Amino acid sequence: MLIINESRELNSFLSLFELTGLKVAFVPTMGALHQGHIALIRKANQSGGLVVCSIFINPTQFNKTEDFEKYPVQAESDIDLLKANGCDVVFLPKKEEIYPNGTDYDLPFDPGYLDDIMEGKFRPGHFKGVAQVVYRLLELVQPHELVMGEKDFQQVAVIRKMIADMELGVELVTCRTVREKDGLAMSSRNLLLKADYREKATVIYQSMVECRENLKSMKASQAKKMAIEKIESAGLKPEYFELVDPFTLLSISDEQTKGPVQACVAAWAGNVRLIDNMPVRH
Repeated sequence: MLIINESRELNSFLSLFELTGLKVAFVPTMGALHQGHIALIRKANQSGGLVVCSIFINPTQFNKTEDFEKYPVQAESDIDLLKANGCDVVFLPKKEEIYPNGTDYDLPFDPGYLDDIMEGKFRPGHFKGVAQVVYRLLELVQPHELVMGEKDFQQVAVIRKMIADMELGVELVTCRTVREKDGLAMSSRNLLLKADYREKATVIYQSMVECRENLKSMKASQAKKMAIEKIESAGLKPEYFELVDPFTLLSISDEQTKGPVQACVAAWAGNVRLIDNMPVRH
């Protein structure tokens, strides 16, 4: 497995690999890797070509400086995990490689209403930062496939729109959310949970499972209200629990009694913010 720090070295290597005619599959991460990330690496390996994984903690997608500073860093164990699971190239760029002209540039992309709902509403500017860094990484890696996890459901929707709007010519491949045995979605932020909140956090998954059952006999607004109450009763502070169309991400009404529905939730477990989602009606 190659470890590359500079974009110039990455470009030279990828130029040589291009001669093989094989695909390049790319997995962007911020490190603190877990089995959810490894599922992405395995998915990328299905292309039969080169698997590139980046580790870069992107400052522009954090709303608070303290959140950026406390994001878990474990580069050595991340590299070992990638090496053991079929990654071919790890790209470990410094900030100057990603943002050579500084971070205050405007990408000619508008997420539209996706920037105003759920994550966009509670984390203003977040998706601008996500789009910036993903665009820049795609520019450097030039992959055939971009592999992302469905846990960040709204983020995937934003990047899908960016790829289409900017005609980037890369295929977006998604991978299902990987969960712990008790249902908690695997996340790098789980490392920051105190023991009591780690136990309480399972209510996020439980609330969605219960909502799936409730939707069979209840209106959407009732099922949503019960889910929020369940999360609150466990000691977490829900920021939102939304029932949305999985394609548009717009909230469904009580009158929409048929068709697919995705539950999307964000809640604070102490001082750690967790997000999750799952289909609750097909």
